[in-house]
Amino acid sequence: MRVLVITGTGTEVGKTVTTAAVAASALAAGRSVAVLKAAQTGVRPDERGDADEVAWLAGPVTTDEIARFPEPLAPGTAARRAGMAPVRPREVAERAAKLATEHDLVLVEGAGGLLVRFDEDGGTLADAARLLGAPVLVVARAGLGTLNDTELTARELRRRELELAGVVIGSWPGEPDLATRCNVADLPEVAGAPLLGALPAGAGALPPAEFRTAAPGWLAPRLDGTWDAEAFRAREAA
Repeated sequence: MRVLVITGTGTEVGKTVTTAAVAASALAAGRSVAVLKAAQTGVRPDERGDADEVAWLAGPVTTDEIARFPEPLAPGTAARRAGMAPVRPREVAERAAKLATEHDLVLVEGAGGLLVRFDEDGGTLADAARLLGAPVLVVARAGLGTLNDTELTARELRRRELELAGVVIGSWPGEPDLATRCNVADLPEVAGAPLLGALPAGAGALPPAEFRTAAPGWLAPRLDGTWDAEAFRAREAA
């Protein structure tokens, strides 16, 4: 896996922190990592963006950001309102492919969900993944309502004949309710793909050194971690 595209089932699901955890685990495994943010919205030029946040938490990764738009909107809308050129899926694919010639792993983080539009032609992160021939990791919420969002995302990936690498729960609460506990078993079923990790709530607020040490324990071996889905299910879903 040279390039991994990371999307969410929506906004505020823990996508950036999950990207940081994947990066930290890969670094701990001795791999060189680049993080590409396809389009950053809602951040001023002097503010730290998502790629910068990943580097802060994960450690020495190469960061790249194709475009930054000031308003916190879908990239296509934000570009239009700012009078700026939009990001195109081919541009994302070409930038990621170049980074892949220089790094062991390239993580391409989208904006919001899989079908959030980048441009006026309806280009999306899914189109960039298709051009790259790259697998897609889906970051999902833990609680009630996540099954529908996750299954819709998984169905769209299959419809486009894209590989769904698996699902990571972006924020696992300290005291999960019944629906959340049941979702541990139901998420991989509705996605038709394995559960590859669960990040504890508040992981992104950890000091970087603690985050880097803990990250491999939140992710499955396919993501360079040590997390065991069956053990997690037995412990949390009981």
